[in-house]
Amino acid sequence: MSIYLTAIVKSKKETVDELRAMLLNMVANSRTEEACIQYDLHEAGDTNTFIFQEEWKDQAGLDLHNKQPYLLGFVAQASRLTDEIVIYKTEKLA
Repeated sequence: MSIYLTAIVKSKKETVDELRAMLLNMVANSRTEEACIQYDLHEAGDTNTFIFQEEWKDQAGLDLHNKQPYLLGFVAQASRLTDEIVIYKTEKLA
């Protein structure tokens, strides 16, 4: 059963370019994972806000993703680069 996530990442104004590069690297790496069905990154105009739309094959695949070095590297830098991160685990209705 698929797992759907929406993550909203708000960058600090002074780190938006650095954060964008890091997030794009996460996309490239995440899309190579076996359990990754969808891993899309959107930018909300000039608001310094990035939005991930993710779909994972199962919880085991998501758990493995959460242990990847590139994701752990982002987590280690998140407080320096972001003002806020909100992650929603959702159920697809249609």
